[in-house]
Amino acid sequence: MRFEGRRGDTVLTAILSVQGKLRHTEFTGEPRAGFCLIGACQDCHVMTAEGHKLRACTALLEEGMAFVTEPAK
Repeated sequence: MRFEGRRGDTVLTAILSVQGKLRHTEFTGEPRAGFCLIGACQDCHVMTAEGHKLRACTALLEEGMAFVTEPAK
């Protein structure tokens, strides 16, 4: 899925503007959209295409970024 944003957008806001959720919780399957939005709770972690964790709520969107919001099934 392709996400577009504006200068200054976070990765989280770009994802939420397109799909309305970040991921599903592994416990109940409910949709998640981040919690604290300041990088403390780690609820907004996504994986980059290179396999690194990224806090989506504090990371600024950059051209060409690639990440995974849900683990492969």
